[in-house]
Amino acid sequence: MHKKDEKLKRYLGLFSVTLAGTGIILGAGIYALIGIGANLAGNAVWLSFLIASLVAVFTGLSYAELSSMFRVDAGEYDYVQKVFNKRLAFFIGLMIIFTGIVSAATVALGFGGYIDSLISLSVVKWAIILTILMLVINYIGIRETAFFNNFSGIIELIGLILIIALGVKYFGRVDYFEMPNGFTGVLRASALVFFAYMGFETIVKLSEETKKPEKTIPKAIILSVVIATILYILTSLSAISILGWRELGSTSSPLAKVAEVSFGRIAFFVLTVIALFSTSNTVLMTNVTTSRLVYGMAEEKSLPRFLSKVHEKHRTPYVAAFVLAFFSIIFIFIGDIEFVANLNNIFLFLTFTFINLSVIVLRYKYTDIKRPFRVPFSIGRFPVLALFGMLTSIFLLTFTISNII
Repeated sequence: MHKKDEKLKRYLGLFSVTLAGTGIILGAGIYALIGIGANLAGNAVWLSFLIASLVAVFTGLSYAELSSMFRVDAGEYDYVQKVFNKRLAFFIGLMIIFTGIVSAATVALGFGGYIDSLISLSVVKWAIILTILMLVINYIGIRETAFFNNFSGIIELIGLILIIALGVKYFGRVDYFEMPNGFTGVLRASALVFFAYMGFETIVKLSEETKKPEKTIPKAIILSVVIATILYILTSLSAISILGWRELGSTSSPLAKVAEVSFGRIAFFVLTVIALFSTSNTVLMTNVTTSRLVYGMAEEKSLPRFLSKVHEKHRTPYVAAFVLAFFSIIFIFIGDIEFVANLNNIFLFLTFTFINLSVIVLRYKYTDIKRPFRVPFSIGRFPVLALFGMLTSIFLLTFTISNII
């Protein structure tokens, strides 16, 4: 066991945790995937974001109940272990760690692509530089991380609000139900753009650094998903109204292109800068939350013990953070964001299936355990929305697999 003064520091409140979740969700996904999604769903790409949000909401409620019952940084690993067994929990934990590593690498490459258009060096070099810089912030402390996340989160919000504002006068110009690939295309796009919702599930890994986590974490999960869903739908409606699905799907910087068409070259530059904050913040918070999962699993002795070391001064799991950054740099050479998004979603949908199932089983396995937050709409002990979360996760998993095949 660690000494008491080596434990992680409780600094985060509801505002910071909610902004952390919202900041990760509003990361690279919406800036990069809305164009690819438009190619699949047409003008109905907004509907794809809405459908994807249902999985996030249902599963977010399950995470909220579990986090109110078990205040641990190991998150999914601990939940699955308590319901099923340590071997399955270890597999789930490794899947989440893998997605964290690859996601951070891919988003870092996205950052490299944006900044390289302004200052030529090379996409890979910029991605490596960003990974190291975000590692330094993670290493220094959760307070500095929260400050950068709060600042970047506000910048990201401004960017999406700007797109929404620019599109208001264009609303009604297109058929918002035009689906070139039919409703199947909308569902395939939903499976893809779910990558843009990544983040809400990682909030539980900040439990040990959050004040009153049994109440704060559930509220932050729900708030971050709702905020992201509203912004995504309005942003996609605005983007489609300004460009239409064909032009939106033909550019690698869709939202910057939307701004340029609506307000000129200066707006393109502004949205590019905002995208830099968005991608860098996603890399930081992915490294932060994934390192807390590694820390938690090492505490449980499922990973090497040295990965649970906490820095005496900064109170951060610095060894886990360094190891994750190292592997992210290795994976930086993977640059196909559509492929990686689908690969990540396969692991996420599998994990979410077990998370929702865990809530159902726990309702009967541990009937007397305190639940400060409960998934609403139950029939007796049975949580109906957790069942919906499990079924919708499996449903979108099948479309994700078809996207890769």
